Amino acid sequence: MSRSSPRLLIVDDESGTRNMLERAMSRRGFDTRVAESVDEAQGLVAREKFDCALLDLKIHHDSGLELIAPLRSANPRARIIVLTGYSSIPTAVAAIKLGADDYLCKPAGGDQLVAALTGEQRAADVVPELPEIASAPPSVNRLAWEHIQRVLAENEGNISATARALGMHRRTLQRKLQKRPKGQ
Repeated sequence: MSRSSPRLLIVDDESGTRNMLERAMSRRGFDTRVAESVDEAQGLVAREKFDCALLDLKIHHDSGLELIAPLRSANPRARIIVLTGYSSIPTAVAAIKLGADDYLCKPAGGDQLVAALTGEQRAADVVPELPEIASAPPSVNRLAWEHIQRVLAENEGNISATARALGMHRRTLQRKLQKRPKGQ
């Protein structure tokens, strides 16, 4: 691929997702590099300049949010998109405050990813979700989930520190993080 193609960093600990994203974005004209851990991604960022990045929120026991600052430092104009299967308002706010350009829920389609990576939004993507919330208040499980996500973000993704802050055992917190509240 020629260097004129946007250089994209994809960071995801799930090999199937990582490989699928790499193939889909390569077919759409991106010059892709992949990493399966925060450490591996930091090494790539130290060696190469990226025009954009797709970062999984939860990478093993780390957080993709840790990569936003190094990516911004290396290229202030880079488009940084956080992907997650565990979406919540607090983590979305944290990602944007740290400098992410967008926050998308998995699975995200290739065209949706390209639009986010290029800064384009289609009218169909800009559908307000607030009326849904007003007509159906969040469940107690959803509120608990969001609180856990907020405390997790405050502790920069550190599971042990988050468990201490919430007054629960680390394993209990890990089990709760693996479950997503119903009705979402």
